[in-house]
This record gives sequence, C-alpha cells and structure tokens, in this order.
Amino acid sequence: MNVKKQFTDGLLTQNPVLVQLLGMCSTLAITTSVMNGLGMGVSVIIILTLSNIFISLLRKIIPNEVRIACYIIVIAGFVTCVQLLLKAFLPELDKSLGVFIPLIVVNCIILGRAESFASKNAVGASALDGIFQGLGYTAVLLVMCFFRELLGAGTLLGVRILPESYTNMGLMTLPVGGFLCLGALIAAMQWAMNRAAEKRAAAEKEAK
Repeated sequence: MNVKKQFTDGLLTQNPVLVQLLGMCSTLAITTSVMNGLGMGVSVIIILTLSNIFISLLRKIIPNEVRIACYIIVIAGFVTCVQLLLKAFLPELDKSLGVFIPLIVVNCIILGRAESFASKNAVGASALDGIFQGLGYTAVLLVMCFFRELLGAGTLLGVRILPESYTNMGLMTLPVGGFLCLGALIAAMQWAMNRAAEKRAAAEKEAK
C-alpha cells in the first residue's frame, strides 16, 4: 500500500474530475456557492470511503455476474444515510443540493472506484483511496465555487467580499459559467501534467 502515491493520484495525477473526467454533472450544477461545494464534497468523501470499505470486505463473496447491482445497493444505503442526516441537521443545504445527493448513487466516481479499486484491493488501501479520491473531487468543487461565487455574486459563504460598487458577473452563476470554469481548470491540469512529463523525460535523457 503506497499512501503517498494514492494521495498524489487522488488530488493530482488521477484526479476524478480534472483527469478522469468523472462526476462532471454534479460538479457543474452545484458549484455556484462555497457552501454547496463543501456540503457535496464532504458527502461524497463519506459515501465513497464507506462504500469502498464495504465493497472491499465483500469482494470475495459478491458474484461477478451481479457485482454492479451489489455495488449500487451498498452505495444507495450510504447515500440514504447521508441524505437523512442532511435533512435532519442541515435542511437548507439539503434543499440547495436537491436531487444531486440522491444521484450520488449512480455517480461515476463512486461506481468507478468500486469497480476499479475497492473490488480488487484490501480494506485499508480501499479506505485511503476513497478518502483521497473524495478529497480530489472536493478540492475541484471548492476551487470552482470560489471563483463562481466570488465573481458571480461578490460573496463567499454568503458574506460580501467585493465592494458594493462591483458589478456582478452573472455569467458565472449560469451553466455556461460552470463550463468555462471547469474547462479552464482541466486545461490548466493538462498543461501542468504535460510540463511535468517533459521535465521527467529531459531528466531521464540527461541521466543516460
């Protein structure tokens, strides 16, 4: 179990949104405020980590023919628990996130990690994978929320940051603003990864 590699993969080299291009529907839809992004991110971390643990524990007894259906049942159970907790303790956040909490059941990130990692690895590694992949997803949400809320409404967490004289960029709170913001982040990540690959190649060439 290489914790450092799993951490780097989750946040950078295999970031679920910017590299694997998964979970973009919820990423585009709920990133209009930092509170939404934080709530969604924490929910996904909890569900992804617990789902990975249980699927790893059950990986040797789940029949291969029905594995996807079994994964969905496990994930749906944890999604239901998280949604009920939100309704009980954070009703405004639950209302704001709307249908995107229940839709975590079929979120490509959760199912993807269950199929590609948790079903093939031990519990400890699967738990760390869930945490780090969830953190990578949350980090992207928060960066997008920061720019979209600040530029679109002049606020952060509902508190006005920019002066009253600032003219809000309403475009940033619309779907097109989400596409533009996400596209810029994906482009920046690809540029950074290409630069890193070029530097490694140059270093290996000099070593020879």
